[in-house]
Amino acid sequence: MLLSSIASACRAEWSGARNDISVQVIVTDSRAVREPENCLFVAVKTARSNGHDYIAAAYQQGVRAFLVSEHPDISGFPEASFLRVTATVTALQQLAASVRSGFDIPVIGITGSNGKTIVKEWLYQLLKDRFSIVRSPGSYNSQIGVPLSVWKMNDQHTLGIFEAGISEPGEMESLERIIRPTVGIFTNIGEAHNQGFLNSRQKINEKLQLFRHAEVLIYCKDYYELNEAIQLFSQTVRKSSDKPLQLISWSQKTEAALQILSIRKEQGRTEIEGLFQDRKVSVQIPFVDAASVENAINCWCYMLYAAIPDEEIADGMALLKPIAMRLEIRQGDNNTIVINDAYNSDLTSLQIALDTLQQQNMTAQTVILSDMLQTGRAEVALYSELSEILQKRGIRRFIGIGNALTHYSHLFDANKDLQKYFFRDTADFLRHFKDFVFENEAVLLKGSRSFAFEKISLLLEQRIHQTVMTVNLSAMVQNLQVFRRRLKPGTRTMVMVKASSYGSGGHEVARVLEQSGVDYLTVAYADEGVALRKAGIELPIMVMSPSIDAFDRMILWRLEPELFNMRSLTHFVAVAENIGVKDYPVHIKLDTGMHRLGFMESDLDELTAYLDKCSCLRIASVFSHLAAADDQAHRAFTQQQAGLFQRMCGKLSDALGYRPLMHLCNTAGIVQYPEYHFDMVRLGLGLYGIDSSGSLNNQLRQISALKTVIAQIKEVDAGETIGYSRKGKVDRHKRIATICIGYADGYPRALSRGNAYVMISNKPAPLIGIIAMDMCMVDITDIDQVQEGDEVIIFGDALPIQQLADWAGTIPYEIMTGISQRVKRVYINETQ
Repeated sequence: MLLSSIASACRAEWSGARNDISVQVIVTDSRAVREPENCLFVAVKTARSNGHDYIAAAYQQGVRAFLVSEHPDISGFPEASFLRVTATVTALQQLAASVRSGFDIPVIGITGSNGKTIVKEWLYQLLKDRFSIVRSPGSYNSQIGVPLSVWKMNDQHTLGIFEAGISEPGEMESLERIIRPTVGIFTNIGEAHNQGFLNSRQKINEKLQLFRHAEVLIYCKDYYELNEAIQLFSQTVRKSSDKPLQLISWSQKTEAALQILSIRKEQGRTEIEGLFQDRKVSVQIPFVDAASVENAINCWCYMLYAAIPDEEIADGMALLKPIAMRLEIRQGDNNTIVINDAYNSDLTSLQIALDTLQQQNMTAQTVILSDMLQTGRAEVALYSELSEILQKRGIRRFIGIGNALTHYSHLFDANKDLQKYFFRDTADFLRHFKDFVFENEAVLLKGSRSFAFEKISLLLEQRIHQTVMTVNLSAMVQNLQVFRRRLKPGTRTMVMVKASSYGSGGHEVARVLEQSGVDYLTVAYADEGVALRKAGIELPIMVMSPSIDAFDRMILWRLEPELFNMRSLTHFVAVAENIGVKDYPVHIKLDTGMHRLGFMESDLDELTAYLDKCSCLRIASVFSHLAAADDQAHRAFTQQQAGLFQRMCGKLSDALGYRPLMHLCNTAGIVQYPEYHFDMVRLGLGLYGIDSSGSLNNQLRQISALKTVIAQIKEVDAGETIGYSRKGKVDRHKRIATICIGYADGYPRALSRGNAYVMISNKPAPLIGIIAMDMCMVDITDIDQVQEGDEVIIFGDALPIQQLADWAGTIPYEIMTGISQRVKRVYINETQ
């Protein structure tokens, strides 16, 4: 679309250069600029970040078109065109709605609590041979994701499939104007994303706004509250419409458009029989879990509505493929990062995966890619575009695997800077694996399932023992948002990433926090901060326990010290003056009752007199630490601390002649004492899914899970003993599993004494005997069909880490930080 047409659609005021470029790409993140000459940068402004601050960065990368809501300084960007609007997100939505209005094709809109992305992707698998489909990439279902998805519509498309998600009332109305679905699918209703709504009925009614102008709505009648709301919606809200809303329901319990007669599960497959328009129909799907069955039936309903022949439906449903809902980021050998992505091998998902690859800040990057199967595109055009994408992204090494990539290898010759290698199949590449060196780089591994890229992954990843801790970075971001919603606009967030982010991994967590717009990071020691800087983290970093011997290194690496007594202050000033820095940011710690570190109120006169003579530093913030914010029994003491903190800050500000940032609240304080949020809050354990106050636990997600495997299973007779010192007594014949985790991995030996258990096949398996250094034993007598090599959950969703802490008589911090570095970390970015 021409920039002038965009200006018209957004009702924007044009200033700056009059370059009416053809816009092909829209970005909201300056780090995602790939085609600057055809790019429109949208400066999104939120309570947490301001996209206008990154206009200069985008301009330096070659972007010359900007959609803004603030008055631009045109003089600094002589070649740039600025389209100014009241609100950029609203303008982006108006633009997408304008694009949508230009197409008269069927569009499927999908909403619900769970399964939106699965249903969308399965419909794509089922319908791609009949239609040229435009769909949401990944799960772009937000107020920004939906317009970016609809923007991709073009004249070649004959069907659109878009998903829509909301987190608060009023949001769906704007998404409906953008998507304008002709057919709607309401997947289900559950507890996901409940926060922000008064109750589930309000959430249903808000989601139903997506279908105000739809012709058809598909849903399951067995959700009683959902069925009741939809019936009322069709009879009232839609009554005045030109066309009544056609309801296509399905049910396992009662009469419906598709009445499910039977569901039979056998050997990894499910056969579903139903009655539709007085005729029996049946399909078989290669899944047995309840969620997949429900998602498949929603897709089946659409296929039946669209009058797809029964035989074609049956063939397609039998071949449905699992949808990888996440990218996995793993540590590899030789200082490599391996990004394992099996999410839809097409160019859209590749672009998303490449974004993740290039966010790793590794100087070298390799892409290993298989043939892209069943894309519906001519292979010459497909692989020509792939070659262009690799060139624009600056990828230096590409390994293509498959007959098609090998056949069209000449299409990559134009990229002279690309090291390229082609192999007919995975086995051929594995035979030559020893010829490649993978070190100090990020590797994207993206292959269709039939290429068995897991064999490549095994060679690239670190060979550490079979105990693995997964860290869900998407869940961490969701937890961050839970706390952000409790803050007043403008309140900053400082996030604790000390002790390798409580055992979750330092730079991996820090990078996601930086991308999520937090204001400060905090570490305990200078070495932790240096490691983050070396990993490319640019956020301000406060060091809480700085050694006076490390002050020079801190200044070199732009780390900001906490100063808590005259000794630390005078030593820092001496180093800063010797180096010759001016106005260096430091943080003053006040002791208001914790009595651990910090200046006392009696120290203030000496402190202010000394600061008055210092030009080498600037007080960036003043803070203190609440001693008992999580315990309401000590509420009066906390209020006393806050009063003393405000009084001491006032004296400091008066003496300095300016007001530094004030921060007092930790995670529990954020929840319990909103009146003390001040300028900034410090988020710690809550980010990782644990709220010691207990009031947010139903909204937070535990981000980490520790898993291992069964090494051996033995039959043990009554009277025998298990483990060291013969502490495990067997009172009857038992089956005992030895699992690959011990106290050297961070599994507390104290659990040997209590009633602790692990989870195997979703059932508790009690510990028996003493936990050893590398192994321990569990009782699996009452768990059927357990085999050697089966997965064992040490903690995770099914077994909260708080429970382990209670068993061990400690706190979750100790469990998290105690997980050994020999335990491999796997980082997950969900796409749903």
